[in-house]
Amino acid sequence: MSRTRTYRCLNCLEHTETREFDTSHLSVTCPNCESFERFVNEAVYQQFRAFEESPPGELDWERLDRTEKLVVAERLARSTKTIEDFAVVESNRDGGEDEDGDEEGNGNGDVDKDEDESAGGPAENPAEAPTPE
Repeated sequence: MSRTRTYRCLNCLEHTETREFDTSHLSVTCPNCESFERFVNEAVYQQFRAFEESPPGELDWERLDRTEKLVVAERLARSTKTIEDFAVVESNRDGGEDEDGDEEGNGNGDVDKDEDESAGGPAENPAEAPTPE
């Protein structure tokens, strides 16, 4: 008998789906809220909730948007990364470079990308690629 995983609707946060495979998320229509939504792995959601209730001191959690927070939670729950592997970087509004000439993100508190991962190819969505320093 294979182990099952639970996934939670990110729209209503009430409905869960169970599958016999392990992935970071599913995209399905929620029968509860009738929205085509991302269902996040329950382990990721539990890590996200833990940080919402008690933000990590090592990271400026409140500056991150919800998607960035979920990416951090996903990397912590589903990999060998630790909170010390992440950093929030200051960025300007135009997505250009800051005063030091460093490239910056979208104007929000972006989580810095790991050089090894960014060398492997571009991320589809920068908010889904925040990774360790």
